[in-house]
Amino acid sequence: MTHEFKSLIEGYLSAKEIGLQAVLATVVDLDGSSYRRPGVRMMITENGHMTGAVSGGCVEKEILKQASSVFITGNAKMMTYDGRYRLGCEGVLYILIEKLSPTPEMINDFKKCIQDRKPFQIESIYSNKIGVNSEIGSVISFSNNKKYSFCESKELTKERNTNYKTFTQVMSPCFRLIIVGAEHDAAQLCLSANNLGWEVQIVTSPSDPQTKEDFPGVHTIHPVNPEDFNISQIDNNSAIVLMTHNYAKDLRFLLTLKEAQPAYLGLLGPLKRREKLLNDFMDLNPLIDDSFFDMVYGPVGLNIGAETPQEISLSICSEILAVIRKEEPKPLKDKTGTIHHHVSFLKNE
Repeated sequence: MTHEFKSLIEGYLSAKEIGLQAVLATVVDLDGSSYRRPGVRMMITENGHMTGAVSGGCVEKEILKQASSVFITGNAKMMTYDGRYRLGCEGVLYILIEKLSPTPEMINDFKKCIQDRKPFQIESIYSNKIGVNSEIGSVISFSNNKKYSFCESKELTKERNTNYKTFTQVMSPCFRLIIVGAEHDAAQLCLSANNLGWEVQIVTSPSDPQTKEDFPGVHTIHPVNPEDFNISQIDNNSAIVLMTHNYAKDLRFLLTLKEAQPAYLGLLGPLKRREKLLNDFMDLNPLIDDSFFDMVYGPVGLNIGAETPQEISLSICSEILAVIRKEEPKPLKDKTGTIHHHVSFLKNE
């Protein structure tokens, strides 16, 4: 959800530039089931423009109506939305609506947090009692121990009634996809990953420079040789796909990546190519730990009958998502229990 919150902050900054106020709506609790889970947010500006969504459409219209008083008074409020008869989901949403007016210091710390790939935490104080309440609201905390209210005029140290509840959400760094290669299929994979909210990096050859115009949605481009590829920023919230279409170059990159610890390392190409690549890699690294191969996936992607570059990109992104969410792909009709993956949040009564 980090990329969604990042989009809301960017939307707020754009609205502020033209003098528009904004409020933030957060689903903080749920009785039953719903299209989205607690922690999802949307932003509304005073001209009615909405960024993000908390459900399928009907909820957003009701939030827009309820937000009008927050624009006028600046006081936060709680609302509920019963979707059992309108959304087809047997659940009641509890939604906190509050003014979004962060300090410049909070914006600067947030940008640095995103850039440094650090986690952060959002804590929302709320009540299941519907209506206006000046005591409720949200606080964001960063790894430098700084805390900020979403509304700069709101006190952070005010004592809270024991009837209030706390929704705490730990937000991880944006998921990163590193694509090693610059052919047409790499550009398509970049676009697909960007649509998922992933931070995409493209690694290209210095002899064949590329620009951001070549890769819609790319975050950064690194024109480097395999031996000069910096792996220090690769973490377990990153995935890598080798797709240079050059066997020797893929092998050289694989050798550079032997000390990296991504969540996923995909190899483009058929099974025979993967076996040859890994055999040559092991010949050059006979003492490599077996754990390295646990993160290697090749041929890259899920077996969904993909043929076109767009379909192959979908196949690759789907496999990466299944790996990082620790799910075994299957039709939802064959899954028992809830369909939603566990989200990282703590709810304190």
